Amino acid sequence: MRPYRGLIAVVVILQIISTLASLYLPTVNAAIIDDGVAHGDTRTIARLGAVMLGVTLVQITCSIGAVYFGSRTGMGFGRDMRSALFHHITGFSAEESARFGAPTLLTRTTNDVQQLQLLIQVTCTMLVTAPIMCVGGIAMAIHQNAGLSWLLVVSMPALGLANWYIVHSMLPIFRRMQRLIDGINRVMREQLSGIRVVRAFSREAVERKRFSAAVAEVSEAALAAGRWQALMLPATSLVINTSSVALIWFGGLRIDQGQMQVGSLVAFLSYFLQILMSMMMLTMLAVMVPRASACAERITEVFDTTGTITAPADPVRVADPYPTVEFAGAGFRYPGAEYAVLEEISFTAQPGRSPPSSAPPVAAKAPC
Repeated sequence: MRPYRGLIAVVVILQIISTLASLYLPTVNAAIIDDGVAHGDTRTIARLGAVMLGVTLVQITCSIGAVYFGSRTGMGFGRDMRSALFHHITGFSAEESARFGAPTLLTRTTNDVQQLQLLIQVTCTMLVTAPIMCVGGIAMAIHQNAGLSWLLVVSMPALGLANWYIVHSMLPIFRRMQRLIDGINRVMREQLSGIRVVRAFSREAVERKRFSAAVAEVSEAALAAGRWQALMLPATSLVINTSSVALIWFGGLRIDQGQMQVGSLVAFLSYFLQILMSMMMLTMLAVMVPRASACAERITEVFDTTGTITAPADPVRVADPYPTVEFAGAGFRYPGAEYAVLEEISFTAQPGRSPPSSAPPVAAKAPC
């Protein structure tokens, strides 16, 4: 992320300004109600309304800028990650490539990187906003009326515990889903590469069933993850709405007792909703973390594999643009095999000619 430190700094600054402006709006709204509407002071309403409009414009401008620069950061990260993966994979020998397999390397270079890219984008727009909004909202809510702060102590842990349980249950499902996507790519590559053989032996129905089975497994995993995700919004809405009703009820009692003004209750409710919404934003980010974490593990596994094909430190330049290549007594052995499949291969490859080869037959198959 070093090349994007400047963009990240800009995103952080814009998000801080936007969040502080958002936290200031309920206070202005409370002042309009208590100092303007309650006393019928039109001048105060107009003055504070202009202040609210200016703060809103600043918030919108900073939010748009943060989303723009955050998207540039995420897209640039994805581009660089794909490029690094591609150049690293090109250094793999046949042994490393066979250990992973072309389907999973393809998935890790495309889908897995895309999940990390999306996480970076969402992180740039939410990770700064949510903590500031949560902490600032708590401070401003207590400043408005500390007597209702006990509702925060009850609602915040309830919301956090419910969402944590859902996210914790989704992590193994997302890991399984990424492996199943590899299976779809493998089946598709096999069918495309062997389409002539499939048609020659009339195996279309069998291959169709294979592909349908692979797709069905991914569908089942996606539905399982979707069921857990579907629980998140009702659980969050239940906590938020129940807490809002309790807040209005107890706030109304305090207003009747003369311990609180209407504007303060409106401001407290706004801060209360901002606090819970910030927790919901963190939850949305946490939903993306399990799948992105599984993808990061798979990508790291590729980077941790060192290719055996390396460029020499001092390469020898060939003066002849059309050199002759000669093999003398060469052989080939599959990784882990006891015997070589080819031995004593000797031939000379002349430019523009197909060289003949001579060797004793060792095995029935030869490497392609």
